[in-house]
Amino acid sequence: MAQHDYYEILGVDKSASDADISKAYRKLAKKYHPDLNHEPGAEEKYKEVNEAYEVLHDKDKRARYDQFGQAGVNGQGGFGGGATGGNPYGDFSGFGGFGDIFSDLFGGGSRQRNVDPTAPQRGQDLDYTMTIDFMDAIKGKETDITYTRSETCPTCDGSGAEKGTHPITCDKCHGTGHMTVTRQTPFGVIQQQTTCDKCHGTGKIIEHPCQTCKGKGTVNKKQTLQVKIPAGIDNGQQIRLAGQGEAGKNGGEYGDLYIVFRIRPSKEFTRQGTTIYSKVPISFAQATLGDQIQVDTVHGKVSLKIPAGTQPNTHFKLRGEGVPKLNGEGNGDHEVTVDVTIPKKVNDKQKEALVDFVKAGGGNITPQEKNFFERLKDKLS
Repeated sequence: MAQHDYYEILGVDKSASDADISKAYRKLAKKYHPDLNHEPGAEEKYKEVNEAYEVLHDKDKRARYDQFGQAGVNGQGGFGGGATGGNPYGDFSGFGGFGDIFSDLFGGGSRQRNVDPTAPQRGQDLDYTMTIDFMDAIKGKETDITYTRSETCPTCDGSGAEKGTHPITCDKCHGTGHMTVTRQTPFGVIQQQTTCDKCHGTGKIIEHPCQTCKGKGTVNKKQTLQVKIPAGIDNGQQIRLAGQGEAGKNGGEYGDLYIVFRIRPSKEFTRQGTTIYSKVPISFAQATLGDQIQVDTVHGKVSLKIPAGTQPNTHFKLRGEGVPKLNGEGNGDHEVTVDVTIPKKVNDKQKEALVDFVKAGGGNITPQEKNFFERLKDKLS
């Protein structure tokens, strides 16, 4: 990807919190997801949004990006361009000193992050796609969904240890979850922080794992929930069910469940936002003389006045007969387009009446009779 500002891509300030970044990412990911957005360039934008989020939601990567830009997170370690002078590894003059580079990239020195691996961690959010009928999206309904999520193990209460026992502090990393290793580089000896290979970053050792969860602290279970579909929900929109996501770690709270809606199309209506569109056939006589007709809407039949002299494809607006607004402030509108139909067959009386109609207006007409093949086609159809 070209050199872009990750903060600008997500539309957040450089001081944005993790929550703000996650919120902005979720909104943009839904907006540009290839399954929802088929406009040119949407897929590329979706990739940019994901790349920006992958960096900014990770504290280490974000710190490197803030100091070095993309060079700090694209595998070049913030070293910038090619070699200069007699140094085969490039010019470090723009990075504030040799020590700063390695302390930031390899975890040594005063910039080392010490995160308590035993601290409560919030569970992951889950996504669930629900496909519903057109009218259910208009009127709303309650329905049950079933999905699988991780839950706190009921046997060990999430500790991962067999009942009556407790995890012990890892003797290799002393409960920090990481360890510092020393290695030789072309620049000399540096220290690098890595995940503890004994406790795998948890900071604790489970000597007697729980038989139910096998030491994980969580078990996968099917969850059935009653979901209230809001009246007026649109294709691609979502609702959040707090605390219905994955189990947290170390007593952390559950994540959330996001339900994304897919709406089946209607044969009778189309929808754009809160506006409903439909077509209604009327006869030549109704269009010419005017009439009062009944029109189907998503809320039932409604009377519509057709003025005399109505032209084909005239649009009529039925106010308040459209989609309910999610904010509860009434309904959208329903736009009806009249389609003036021309009969393919008329009887003799109708034919005479039409000729008289033309003559009464001072005109003249010569009705065209169908030939043998056209009459035969009508009989067979």
